[in-house]
Amino acid sequence: MTRNSGVLFQRRIFAYIALGASLLFIIPWVAMQLSDQVQWDETDFVVMWLLFFSFASGYVLLARRFEKRKRWLVGSVLFLTLIYIWAELAVGIFTRWGS
Repeated sequence: MTRNSGVLFQRRIFAYIALGASLLFIIPWVAMQLSDQVQWDETDFVVMWLLFFSFASGYVLLARRFEKRKRWLVGSVLFLTLIYIWAELAVGIFTRWGS
């Protein structure tokens, strides 16, 4: 098995990421059908899809440059950054991005 034969090095990984990001939005869509407390519009779906896709794609591109042992660190930093940006957009912890 060569270094570039893993799933991270396949081109179709980006299609899987796009599909996965799209499938995640079944959760808020169903929540919108069941409750009035979840109120997303089209912009919310687009922004969150772009966030998920860009961070997951960023992980793939960065992980390709690191050894397998260090990929968890790359993933952890990107995941924490994603959570922070999502929280800022949702409620504005330190800024008024979400307001």
